[in-house]
Amino acid sequence: MRDWYHIFPRNTGLSLYIWIILCILPFYFIFRSNLLAEIVFGIVMTLLFFTIYWLTFNTKGPLVYIGLSIEILINIVMTILYGYVYFALFIAFFVGNIKSKAGFVSMYVIHLVTTAGAIVTGFFYNYSLLFSHLPFLIMTVLAVTLIPINQYNRLKQEELESQLEDANLKIAELAIVEERHRIARDLHDTLGQKLSMIGLKSELAHKLMARDQEAAKEELADIQVASRQALKEVREMISNMKNVALSEEVTHVKELMDAAQISYDINIDGELDHIPLLVENVLSMCLKEAVTNVVKHSRAHFCAIEIIETNKDIFLKVMDNGEGKEENFEAGHGISGMRERLGFVNGDLQIINNMDGFEINITVPKILKQIEEEQA
Repeated sequence: MRDWYHIFPRNTGLSLYIWIILCILPFYFIFRSNLLAEIVFGIVMTLLFFTIYWLTFNTKGPLVYIGLSIEILINIVMTILYGYVYFALFIAFFVGNIKSKAGFVSMYVIHLVTTAGAIVTGFFYNYSLLFSHLPFLIMTVLAVTLIPINQYNRLKQEELESQLEDANLKIAELAIVEERHRIARDLHDTLGQKLSMIGLKSELAHKLMARDQEAAKEELADIQVASRQALKEVREMISNMKNVALSEEVTHVKELMDAAQISYDINIDGELDHIPLLVENVLSMCLKEAVTNVVKHSRAHFCAIEIIETNKDIFLKVMDNGEGKEENFEAGHGISGMRERLGFVNGDLQIINNMDGFEINITVPKILKQIEEEQA
């Protein structure tokens, strides 16, 4: 139930004091009558109006329309007999609070027609009484016309703003969850690459320890460098979550495959500096994930990488001649993680697994770049 003072309409252009005056003013019109019966009848109608108004104000469903109908009848009687038309303002405000569009339109038309009809009839019944405050009658008719529409639109706007606020809160919550997932994936990809390198070099150092200690020391030194680099990247990622440049990732890929003793051929056809940041970040992470899994699962001795930029899209291909299987890739959340990232940029991922090796083809449309160019 709403508080009692909410029966006074808000944001209608009239202050609270004017509404209070409109509540007291009918008694002035009533006591101008010379007949006791008319005075008693007018007081009863006024008290009945405000009682029904209050009860209807806290009612829902069909009773609202019944209460409004009674209020409209009282307004007609008070207008014709006493020249008091200002109950129409209270009704106009209440009509604007009806949420149903059909109910609002019906009651709006009924109230507007009955108010105008009551005023016209009042002129024939008591011309001098109504003519004395004709400007106020005109203002009342205008208010009855505009207040319901203004109130109805304002409530709809508040409802939309409330829904928008709820949607923004949900989006913020989802963004937090997605950001956590992204950080987890990025940490996995960053650490996974370096830890793969450390693992490979550790195995190699262990094998060389018995027959070539100098070579083993070199591998251990590389392990130390790789571990420091991994720690540095993790700190940078946590501190500012910087974007991963595709050109830098290509350099990291070369270092990883050199450490894994995998020969490679990298072909870049396009200007990587002009790729949108989001697309570049997604492609960088996908390239890192694909090459990391080549090193970890494929047992390949050769890897070919192509990055081709066309007028419509950007194509990334990672192919090896090893024995890697898609099941191994899925077990490490590689493909699922790549598909999630590509979903943000409407990218497409295709996998070819045959006797010649394992191939990943990624296509990302350049629609983001076209939008940025149009906005610029």
